[in-house]
Amino acid sequence: MNLDYIRNFCIVAHIDHGKSTIADRLLESTQTLDQREMREQVLDSNELERERGITIKLHAIRMQYRSSDQKNYVLNLIDTPGHVDFTYEVSRSLTACEGAILVVDATQGIQAQTLSNLFLALEANLEIIPVINKIDLPGAEPDRRQEEVADLLGIDKKQVLLASAKEGVGILPILEAVVDRIPPPVGDPRSPLRALIFDSSYDQYQGAVPNVRIVDGIVEPGMSITFGAVDYSYEVTEVGIMRLGRVPKKKLYPGEVGYIIAAIKDVSHTRVGDTILDSDWKSEELLEGYKEVNSMVFAGLYPTESDDYENLRDALDKLKLNDASLQYVPESSTALGFGFRCGFLGLLHMEIIQERLEREFGVDLITTVPSVEYRVTLSNGSEVKIENPTALPDLAAISGISEPIVRARILCPAEYIGNIQKLCHDRRGIFKSMQYVDKERVEMDFELPLAEIVLDFYDKLKGGTRGYATLDYEFLDFRIGDLVKLDILVNGESVDAFSVIIHREKAMDYGRDLVRRLKTLIPMQQFQVALQAAIGGQVVARTNVKALRKNVTAKCYGGDITRKRKLLEKQKAGKKRMKQVGSVEIPQEAFLAVLDIGES
Repeated sequence: MNLDYIRNFCIVAHIDHGKSTIADRLLESTQTLDQREMREQVLDSNELERERGITIKLHAIRMQYRSSDQKNYVLNLIDTPGHVDFTYEVSRSLTACEGAILVVDATQGIQAQTLSNLFLALEANLEIIPVINKIDLPGAEPDRRQEEVADLLGIDKKQVLLASAKEGVGILPILEAVVDRIPPPVGDPRSPLRALIFDSSYDQYQGAVPNVRIVDGIVEPGMSITFGAVDYSYEVTEVGIMRLGRVPKKKLYPGEVGYIIAAIKDVSHTRVGDTILDSDWKSEELLEGYKEVNSMVFAGLYPTESDDYENLRDALDKLKLNDASLQYVPESSTALGFGFRCGFLGLLHMEIIQERLEREFGVDLITTVPSVEYRVTLSNGSEVKIENPTALPDLAAISGISEPIVRARILCPAEYIGNIQKLCHDRRGIFKSMQYVDKERVEMDFELPLAEIVLDFYDKLKGGTRGYATLDYEFLDFRIGDLVKLDILVNGESVDAFSVIIHREKAMDYGRDLVRRLKTLIPMQQFQVALQAAIGGQVVARTNVKALRKNVTAKCYGGDITRKRKLLEKQKAGKKRMKQVGSVEIPQEAFLAVLDIGES
């Protein structure tokens, strides 16, 4: 295949700026799918993506396009997510492409994630095609947005295309720009095979199926392949390209995007970012993979039924194949049994993973309180990483606890500056800078502890700005803070799933809110249950779940008061004995309640 007639590109944008709808129109214009196959957000195949109206996974599809100069081109499109929690998916797409369509909403303009995705594309040296979408909306300001984007990229305003994906306006100029502006891929079919794995999926009949971008060489059925990271060989049984499903081909050439089936049963072998090589003619040089992803949020995932532990392990293995940013290690909890400590890129990422495990793999889960990674400096000068509050060493052995700090970029209308400054101040934020993007909108930079934004910060930000503010954040460094471990004691016993590491100033309020919430969720027992929040040996909040009380004096019809007193004393002694040996069963709703503390 002639490389001059191949174009590999992706679509990047802020969430809800119309990436998936533009992808739909491109598929329609190139007649890639029949009319009966078309539906809204056709590439968002996952039920969860369609429900929420967001792209969670990257999706690759191949199109054929006949340009205005009557030449036939192969266009490989990779649709990408827009939410900050799925930036890793975007970075993987960019590595497999030579160009990117940058979509900007004509009503909202440049947003925080627009800038973030643009910087990723520029770092990857991609050709940028800017498109102003939704020009048909009543509040659209296409001229103003064109100038904004042109200033940002340092290009002529005429190079910024106008489109309305919903109405199908301006789609052909986008396709022409892809052909004219994006450079063709480079590669040598006579060189040894080198293919970059940018995604993988698991098929129970065909094993792990890597999606690849061929850089050099040719791959075809019958040849033996191996990997850069693991020394195992497999025989290729099928290769092909991706439309809505898989379309088998005889060979895949340099510059092409497709899939390889080789009955790979061990899912860990098809690592995203690894290089596929020819077993018999290995290339000396591996392709540059992806940066190791750093998890930002950690939580425990436990099956509600202990028998489902192995099912959960298998489900996580297969899900990691599809989502390389998921990290997990086994752990155990006295309250919840055996489970896994998982690392996520953000709270939405955690929520999506939990729902996918429950829906796609049928595992019922209990999730512990999300936390971040802390670095603890011990008295002897050594440093340990803590992802689970229960692993915190004894207070006497600690000289300091460092927490992760992020740089948060917030874009919003100028009228909400006060609301945002108050919110960030309440979350221990440090104001760094503010600049006006235009007459009405400002970009504000804050340094914030990651622990303060992982729970409900985004919801509060949207609420305080009537939905207009956008947030993007990146990790800066670890800094020492006045942090303490807060334990929740139920009937005198610490429940490790409720433990959190929190700033000392906020510990008392958090503890008081949590025990108050637990009081309504833990069912009444035959004995009084004490709920306490404690920092070390100091109790900072307490409440009681009242005991179920049987009226033991009901059978006394008259008689001396001492008869009733004797029965009450006997009941009291029984309850005391029961409290010493009785155990309290904590319902799943109580563990989930911790997630809602910020909203109460």
